[in-house]
Amino acid sequence: LWNGSFPFYPGAHACFPFDTTRAVIISVFLSVLVTFIIILPGIRGRGRLFWFLRIVMGLFVGAVVLTIQFTRDWETGWVTANTSYKSFSRALVNVDVGLHIGLAGVNITLVGNPMNQINETINYNEHFAWSFGADYDHSYSEALERGLPSPILYVAEKFTTQSACSVHGQYRISGHYASLTLWMAFCTWLISILLFSMPILLYGGYMLLLTAALMLFSLLFFFTARNTPKCPIQFGPASLKTDYGGSFWLTLATGLLCLLLGLAVIILNSVQPEKLKLVFNLDKGKGEE
Repeated sequence: LWNGSFPFYPGAHACFPFDTTRAVIISVFLSVLVTFIIILPGIRGRGRLFWFLRIVMGLFVGAVVLTIQFTRDWETGWVTANTSYKSFSRALVNVDVGLHIGLAGVNITLVGNPMNQINETINYNEHFAWSFGADYDHSYSEALERGLPSPILYVAEKFTTQSACSVHGQYRISGHYASLTLWMAFCTWLISILLFSMPILLYGGYMLLLTAALMLFSLLFFFTARNTPKCPIQFGPASLKTDYGGSFWLTLATGLLCLLLGLAVIILNSVQPEKLKLVFNLDKGKGEE
């Protein structure tokens, strides 16, 4: 020890204001949208509005299905507590502890109130992966060797394979199958875009329904892990409790949107085919062909 600190440990992973993977995906889809907006004046008549809405809807669904693969807020929770900061130390700090669970791992955030306490800057954001090919227990052992603060190690220990909570396997398998179904949903979304552009409207509607079903199935897989019995995460009298995060609700909303759009295409194709052709800018000859 040197003045109560551990100078031989590497620096902490500080909180980053946004996810770079998400920023790259959104930038790519926004670039495609801007390209279509540039050529929008070349579309004649009232079909211009329908064409633009189809482009926006299609890009929105694709961006959501791809982005939620890499987000870490399927399940989130925060708690403010007075707790010990280091092992073998009686010093207490007031901190916000955040738990963010994704499909591929868990993020644990520790932020001081205020950030500078006991001559240190308390601002941590640590990721522990449990996806196939990653060793969660090894990451936890490395965190022990690095001497991370006790609150982070305490929360991370709850998800190890040796923990009495026994939630590691359930989260890992559920996250894997949820991710797999989302990749399948991304493929069916691509096929639906291709069918609508050919245009084969009825089968494009079927593909949208399949996309919706796969997205809702991914929620079902994650739901099974979310509702397994969990060990309490206590910091004195305060308890860290989690609830569904933004990615879960965004997936649900997008899945329901695909469901409604797919049903609308199928129903219009059987009841009002002329209106459906109008929405997709098809003339009579092209629709019959």
